[in-house]
Amino acid sequence: MVDVSAKPETQREAVAEAAVSMNPTTLKMIVEGKHHKGDVFATARIAGIQAAKRTWELIPLCHPLMLSKVEVTLRADEQNNRVVIQALCRLNGKTGVEMEALTAASVAALTIYDMCKAVQKDIVIGNVRLLEKRGGKSSDYTAVDHD
Repeated sequence: MVDVSAKPETQREAVAEAAVSMNPTTLKMIVEGKHHKGDVFATARIAGIQAAKRTWELIPLCHPLMLSKVEVTLRADEQNNRVVIQALCRLNGKTGVEMEALTAASVAALTIYDMCKAVQKDIVIGNVRLLEKRGGKSSDYTAVDHD
């Protein structure tokens, strides 16, 4: 791991996203709450939050972090037959939270796949990316096509 002991503590925040593409009937089932396993969005939200908190156990060389906020939002994009997931992570610390946000979005997407795989096998997870990063020594970052 990188030694961050000499770095000052600053507020750091990152936002990541992922998209889960599926058939319109699968998306409708999720949105209408008719999935036999229960509330897909609520389950994926909790999975994403848990993943952010445990990123250091999943990704080698990541620091264990005391996150002060993790927020996972899921939105049905019925026009494109997909669920768009955004994960925000924040803390006051010596290292960034990009990996925590990316892990949260990814695991939320995987949870949707897991819950829906019996209904549709060809669900596609994609567009996992960092949207924003603030704080720390390096400059802030905003994805070019992020509003």
